[in-house]
Amino acid sequence: MSLSRAETLINKLITNKITGEELSELLEGINSEKDQQKYSDALEVYFDYLLRQNQPNGQTENGHSPHETDST
Repeated sequence: MSLSRAETLINKLITNKITGEELSELLEGINSEKDQQKYSDALEVYFDYLLRQNQPNGQTENGHSPHETDST
């Protein structure tokens, strides 16, 4: 599954691999009424993943990272 541009920029921000130009793009997207939902959705996926990582077994509900698809 291909990541959206918002997800790609959020992932680069989280892993500290974002360029200055990409950071500007991310900030513009967050401030854009048209694109805000995309960034909100990408952040929600990441935060949900973090919450699931704190489960006792350390796995997500389906055992995958937040961007992997469940083939079942």
